[in-house]
Formats: sequence, C-alpha cells, structure tokens
Amino acid sequence: MLLRTSSASPFGRKVKMAAMRLGLLERMQIVATDTLNPDDPLRGDNPLGKIPLLVLDDGRRVYDSRVILECLDHMAGDDKILPADWDLRLKALTFAALGDGMMDAAILIIYEGRYRPEEKRHADWVEHQRQKVRRALTALEASSPDPRVFDVGTIAIACALGYLDFRKQVDWRVENPALTGWLEAFALAHPEFAASAPAG
Repeated sequence: MLLRTSSASPFGRKVKMAAMRLGLLERMQIVATDTLNPDDPLRGDNPLGKIPLLVLDDGRRVYDSRVILECLDHMAGDDKILPADWDLRLKALTFAALGDGMMDAAILIIYEGRYRPEEKRHADWVEHQRQKVRRALTALEASSPDPRVFDVGTIAIACALGYLDFRKQVDWRVENPALTGWLEAFALAHPEFAASAPAG
C-alpha cells in the first residue's frame, strides 16, 4: 500500500498511529506529499487534493482519514479501533468528529497566517476558528474518553491535542489543564502516539 501524507499532518498521524497498532504500517510505503504542488501525484489520486490518501494493493484510492481508519480496521479483522457494539461505536465516532473538527479549525488558523497576505487576513474569522477549538476543549474537560482505550475517537482527540502542541493555535495546557493528564495517560498507554510525532 502507499500512503500519501506529510509528517506535520495530524490527519496523517491518525492513520500512522492506527496502522502501527494494527500491524499494517510495514505494508505501507509512506510518501511525502505537497498539497500545494499541482504536479504532485496526489491530485490524480484524490480530486480534492487532500491528505492523507491511501492507495490499496488493488489500486483503489481511499480518503479521507476517517474512511482510511475504517478501511484499516476492516483489514485487521474488524472491531479493533472501530467498535462493533453500537453504543461504543457511536461514542467513538462522536469523539472522532470532535477531534477532527478541532484539527480542521486549527489548520484553518495556520492557513490564514501562512497563505493569505497580511492585509487580507481576517482576525474575526481566525477567532471564530479558535473559539471552535476552545469549545471543544471545554467539552472534553467535562467529558473525555478513557485514555486507556485506543479507538478512532481517542486517536483523533490525541492527534488534535498533539497538533495544538505542535502549532500553538491555542494554549490548551494553560486553559484546559485537566486535559494534560489525559494526553499523558494516553501517551503512556499507547506508544504509537510518541512514535508518530511530527519532526521538529
């Protein structure tokens, strides 16, 4: 299989963590991808031009990270990171949506500063994204998943917190200190988190 991603992508990190846990990483060739380069093969594999993108052995293209994780779970025999039990599945998927939403908002904050000329940056819009992240963090402090569990929900939450540590869009360790313990417990229980950390 071939995984197109970048080392800094929190969505790519989700896939790498899952692949490690499920024993599938050694079957993947990881290819660094530039989403802004029109000549990168990514756009031929995913018309949205987004990462991560997984090319299966039979040539099928799978995206986005949520679908890739479901694909990996199926390849590993099901009910590994995506619970078969409906109540557990719904809980995991809801936490996954929360983590993915945090990452989406956090990435948009970065893109605003990186790709828009300074005179066209919209401070209110950036704050709108930042408030999404802050509301999600507050919700997680009030009700967070068990950090000993490794499923699509906890993977997404851990990658979201890791991305906030990496890019510093929100100082969550000061604003939401209870979550520091959650991430430490998750990292201690699941070495895939440290093993998938972005360079730098």
